[in-house]
Amino acid sequence: MTEQNPYGGGTGQWGPGTPPPAQPPTTPPPGYGYPNPGPAYGYPQQPAPPPHGFPQQSAGPAPVGGAPLLSIGDITVMGDQIITPAGNLPLRGAVWNATDLSHTEEKIPAHAIVLAIVFFVFCLLGLLFLLMKEKKTTGYIQVTVTSAGRHHSTMIPAFGPQYFAQVMGQINYARSLSSM
Repeated sequence: MTEQNPYGGGTGQWGPGTPPPAQPPTTPPPGYGYPNPGPAYGYPQQPAPPPHGFPQQSAGPAPVGGAPLLSIGDITVMGDQIITPAGNLPLRGAVWNATDLSHTEEKIPAHAIVLAIVFFVFCLLGLLFLLMKEKKTTGYIQVTVTSAGRHHSTMIPAFGPQYFAQVMGQINYARSLSSM
């Protein structure tokens, strides 16, 4: 193929089989999906200055010392802050909510039906196998926190009907910390 790439937008990109351009391609500009290249792992580095026309931003959230008081999904409460993947929120005045999006179904398992049919011959004793029940819980518990005009939500898998009560206990503890 010696034709120009039709998807290149006329920028002079050539398809396979042609010699490469005289200059090696440059690295893509930093942006979504292209992290800034930096020094090797573990070495301290200075943040790059913002591009022209963008306001100067702080270096990031200040580290919070101490052990976490509470962790619900990806939400962690430490000291006087709530740490989420979207950033830190103040703990004082935070509003916590939980929604049970799980459901539990109860059914007779297949092996109980087979045993009931096999043992039906023995004085209807096999019908007792139909009393066997199996409970299965599927779904999630949604926990949301709102503080200082910002909002974060997380989904916690529910493995049983008792999980919502456990999460509500954690939410009530977080509410008591938020009201202090």
